[in-house]
Amino acid sequence: MEILLSQSEADAFIAMPKVRTDETEWDYPISGVALAIPLTSEDRRTNFFLDLSRGRISLAKGKYQNRVHQSVILVRLDFGGAPHRNPDGVEMACPHLHIYREGYDDKWAFAVPVDKFSNISDAWTTLQDFMRYCTITQPPNILRGLFV
Repeated sequence: MEILLSQSEADAFIAMPKVRTDETEWDYPISGVALAIPLTSEDRRTNFFLDLSRGRISLAKGKYQNRVHQSVILVRLDFGGAPHRNPDGVEMACPHLHIYREGYDDKWAFAVPVDKFSNISDAWTTLQDFMRYCTITQPPNILRGLFV
């Protein structure tokens, strides 16, 4: 079943403070690995996910995304990959940020805001910036590992 959000609902979910659900320690993904880390709203009424994935061949390639209602992508950051063509035909170079847009879901990509992402070439710093961007106020316990 497809879940459709209005733009105001999506914007409210993006702005809603999100917290970790428990004290689990998550290993930052290595090549070809993906994680879906559960999050919740502060009042525990809305469930979210923070997804982290890395490319199989290139560790510079990856994706961070924040979802609500299991399958609705609110924000996704693609890095180290191919450009994206928006519905209007405009091509966005990588890295780029997908933000939910009513009627288009996550089909639109935008330039990464340099005032919100301090060093897009550093995957670990970018993850911290992404969590702030998505209003994750109590981040999950992610262990950095050697290849970040």
